Amino acid sequence: MTLFDDREQSDRADAPLAVRMRPRTVGEVVGQSTALAEGSPLRSLLSGGGGSAVSVVLWGPPGTGKTTLASLVSAESGRVFTELSAVTAGVKDVRAVIEDARSRLQLHELGTVLFVDEVHRFSKSQQDALLPAVENGWVTLIAATTENPSFSVIAPLLSRSIVVTLEPLADQEVRTVLLRAITDERGLGGDITVTEEAMDFLVRISSGDARRGLTALDAASRAGTPEIDLPVVESAVQHAAVRYDRDGDQHYDVISAFIKSVRGSDPDAALHYLARMLEAGEDPRFVARRLIILASEDIGMAEPSVLQTATAAAQAVAMIGMPEARIVLAHATVHAALAPKSNAVYRGIDAALGDVRSGRIGTVPAHLRDAHYGRAADLGHGVGYVYPHDVPGGVAAATYLPEELGHARYYLPTEHGAEARWAEIDRSLRARRSEHGDQEAET
Repeated sequence: MTLFDDREQSDRADAPLAVRMRPRTVGEVVGQSTALAEGSPLRSLLSGGGGSAVSVVLWGPPGTGKTTLASLVSAESGRVFTELSAVTAGVKDVRAVIEDARSRLQLHELGTVLFVDEVHRFSKSQQDALLPAVENGWVTLIAATTENPSFSVIAPLLSRSIVVTLEPLADQEVRTVLLRAITDERGLGGDITVTEEAMDFLVRISSGDARRGLTALDAASRAGTPEIDLPVVESAVQHAAVRYDRDGDQHYDVISAFIKSVRGSDPDAALHYLARMLEAGEDPRFVARRLIILASEDIGMAEPSVLQTATAAAQAVAMIGMPEARIVLAHATVHAALAPKSNAVYRGIDAALGDVRSGRIGTVPAHLRDAHYGRAADLGHGVGYVYPHDVPGGVAAATYLPEELGHARYYLPTEHGAEARWAEIDRSLRARRSEHGDQEAET
């Protein structure tokens, strides 16, 4: 537990660069234009106007300014700033902080901003302990979480708070933060220069996390050279630069190699290319989307559960973000790589679309047309339709394709993996449906 004016910490010359460069005013905050828009709840809280003790849950990935915004609310409103880490604090610590805040408010009419970092790590009983303070306005609670608060924060606390979503910083915003740190007296004071190549690398490894970029720059600045180039940064952070341009050829080459490695059933190669993308700062949501497509395009009915895995992975990635998302993506990648492969579903829909686009459509058979309106039967609509649930086995001997398409085949199952079973089922169903044609031929 800490109780302090955050500006005192940033004034220390030996403090980490990320701490020294922490914004002291709202005007210094980079990014978060939506969350800080004029008239937004967070902006109103930061304006310091009024005595509102509204509580806020800040939801966003690391390095997006959650601690900074909490300390700014304290500074702008004149409240005392108190911080609890959900990793180390227990219910006893929570109650002690609340009692101090309550006494301070009653005796000195001085409010408290209680910042709870990683609130998703608090148990239900620990979160319950916060409720009286929030409900009675004894503290202005600002809780930070990297996980979806709908799942990680108890409903009573969530209903008494405003949820503000923070986005990862854009590359240009990270660059702005780094350039400011190089020239600002609180930072490196213009004593060093950074080459463009080194700056690009710092931005890339930041992956939208300003603190990560500042920490890397801080480490590189201690090398004792007036110019920081790429080898200096690599040495300082022990991190080799991955040659990868998210908007250039490397982006397309590496994702292509990733997909083809999964399609080729090589989990080791697939994990290699996955690692290259993630290490270079590729958006993990992009990778997850490609895995979902691959699950139907290249695997399909040979192992239908891969689509479930890929879809669940995409949801998990959106909820937890990096770096934990790497494990989820690796899980889905290995499942997809080891699964039997079939593109029968992919070929089937494209063949059907090809016929439709070329005009091979035909008319809907009369017995399949809508018969739920007056005079439909007079037009022959629905006449002769056999309800499958009324026949043994639930499969009616009937023709469903338009007559003009004859016996067109689109889905041609393989004998790979689970699709072999579905192929047998498909053959059986076709045989039973074809009895209709045999019966017509006999009559």
